[in-house]
Amino acid sequence: MHASDASSPKAALVFGGSRGIGAAIARRLAREGHAVALTYAARADKAAEVVAAIQAEGGQAIALQADAADHHAITAAVADAEARLGALQVAVVNAGIYEGSPLDRFPLETLDRMLAVNVRGVFLAIQASATKMADGGRIITIGSNTAQRSGSVGSSVYAMTKSAVATLVREVALDLAPRRITINNIQPGPIDTDITAGFLEHLIQRNPLKRVGRPEEVASLAAYLASDDAGYMTGASLTMDGGYAI
Repeated sequence: MHASDASSPKAALVFGGSRGIGAAIARRLAREGHAVALTYAARADKAAEVVAAIQAEGGQAIALQADAADHHAITAAVADAEARLGALQVAVVNAGIYEGSPLDRFPLETLDRMLAVNVRGVFLAIQASATKMADGGRIITIGSNTAQRSGSVGSSVYAMTKSAVATLVREVALDLAPRRITINNIQPGPIDTDITAGFLEHLIQRNPLKRVGRPEEVASLAAYLASDDAGYMTGASLTMDGGYAI
């Protein structure tokens, strides 16, 4: 049966779906009945683990290599996902990088790399996905609570890029509304992933709830935004950080 048949699972593409939040979202969408394509930049082994986990639960998943800063790789991933799974119903743009440094020592190459992935790459992924998406689809970006406040020295550029994502989502919602495609932005705070593994205790002490979030909690919100129940929400940024940025 071809992936575009009415009885087939809805196709979802998760950019940056091999680890952490992206992997949790890919697995949750598969449990919700989506056929999932997930991209990875370099860790093919991690992507294969997520695909295997989804398949072990009876789901359908494929992994696609795509650098989030490479326009051609992004468009190729979208085209490949559509060819193999059918017209996209959901796209999750999770790819992003963090590199902190004090202002007086912030390297130009780091600035350019973060803008290329966190802003340019997000725009290109939204643009490419929307072009191939069925009317009534869902686009979800993964931003950061630092768009509101980071409170950390050296996070200025990262916070700037995530503020740009929030603004982009708010305005792109108008472009997509005639096709009933919604776009919303999740802004997680500290989440228990390999990125935060070295300083979890510090983050816990700073958080009003005295804990960090779990990737599965972010995935639950993404699943809601991808559902029919969220059809009247678009252009929104939803902060999920235990009160960290208050």
